[in-house]
Amino acid sequence: MNANAAIHPTAIIDPKARLDDGVSVGPFTVIGPDVEIGAGTSIGSHCSILGPTRIGRDNVIHAHASLGGQPQDKKHKGEPTQLVIGDRNTIFEFTTFSRGTVDGGGVTTVGNDNWVMAYVHVAHDVVIGNHCIFANNATLAGHVVVEDWAILGGFAGIHQFCRIGAHAFVGMGSLVNADVAPFVIVADKYAVPRGINAEGLKRRGFDAERIAAIKRAYRAVFMSGAPLAEAKQQLAEAATSSEDVARMLAFIESSERGLLR
Repeated sequence: MNANAAIHPTAIIDPKARLDDGVSVGPFTVIGPDVEIGAGTSIGSHCSILGPTRIGRDNVIHAHASLGGQPQDKKHKGEPTQLVIGDRNTIFEFTTFSRGTVDGGGVTTVGNDNWVMAYVHVAHDVVIGNHCIFANNATLAGHVVVEDWAILGGFAGIHQFCRIGAHAFVGMGSLVNADVAPFVIVADKYAVPRGINAEGLKRRGFDAERIAAIKRAYRAVFMSGAPLAEAKQQLAEAATSSEDVARMLAFIESSERGLLR
């Protein structure tokens, strides 16, 4: 443990944990062995961080977060799987992040610059990209993939093995049981497509031409009534002049769970 880390006297830190410069740990937090925490990360009170877990730099982890716990999978037999969290994430109260499982590759992965609100659950073998937002009580089942800049509304529930594409938006309370294409908004109790995330794209610097191309692709896939194979052909033609449409097409073609349509 680094001498420059600021540890509250009631915190319990295993001698085998490694805390870099500038790490702060609040009252009554427990950090187990085989945990590494990068410089500048702040950990609140009453947290539990178990290993093997790697946490990067400048994260802010609020009170009562539980990170690196055993995966909630009955097939797990105590193997030393991992949780890996990147840099500059904000993780609020009562969140739970599980380690991976052997069958799922062994690692639950969280990227950089994510905003994770209270009571969010990140299950085993989940892969989260960068700049994502998870509102209160959003729940990710095992093996879910969430790409960059996606947003999940409060109480959204994502079924195991589903993928949420980049810049997608899942509405509050929506249940997702198939892949959500990039740039698409889904909403309702059992989520259905409701358009593209135009406002979010504008905020991220997408110009009118890029957004118009994405809208045309959305209409081809989700509004035309054409068979998916025919819609994909239309996307393939548009993809020659739009990287965004090419991204949507690649996502659809690689979907194993099936596209939410």
